[in-house]
Amino acid sequence: MKKQKAFTLIELLVVIAIIGILAAIIFVASGSATGKARDARRKSDLGQIGRYLAGSDCYIPNAGAGDYDITTLVPELQAKYPQYSNFIQAPKDPKSGSDTQSNYHYLVVDTSHCVLYANLENENEPITLSSLTAPTAGGGTGVLHATNTGVNGTNIFYQIGK
Repeated sequence: MKKQKAFTLIELLVVIAIIGILAAIIFVASGSATGKARDARRKSDLGQIGRYLAGSDCYIPNAGAGDYDITTLVPELQAKYPQYSNFIQAPKDPKSGSDTQSNYHYLVVDTSHCVLYANLENENEPITLSSLTAPTAGGGTGVLHATNTGVNGTNIFYQIGK
């Protein structure tokens, strides 16, 4: 009688386990890249909306100085500047943003001091504004290590300030 060549159950289980381990490693590695990609999107979004809010002077909302979610300001900007309404869109955080809350913030003190900021995901982002512990109007542009954790689970924030 001829002996059939086939894989044993143990050999199949070992192969499946190896594939599972490799898949888990790839999943973890791509998670870091996804967070970095979302951080790059956040920085780009803030730069684009910043052209409207902090161009030559800081934009003062109808309600006055304060800290605003971008979602509440875009309709006001579109009504105030109808010629630009097609170009002014409400961006939202790629991880935690929604149609009602973008999680991108605009803090304005006066016409010369304002800041746009968002919480980043990458905890290893190089800190460029080491003297700041919170997004600060007049604090400049860069990455800071805040005392409070943001909506994306880290205490790393990016701000564009004036």
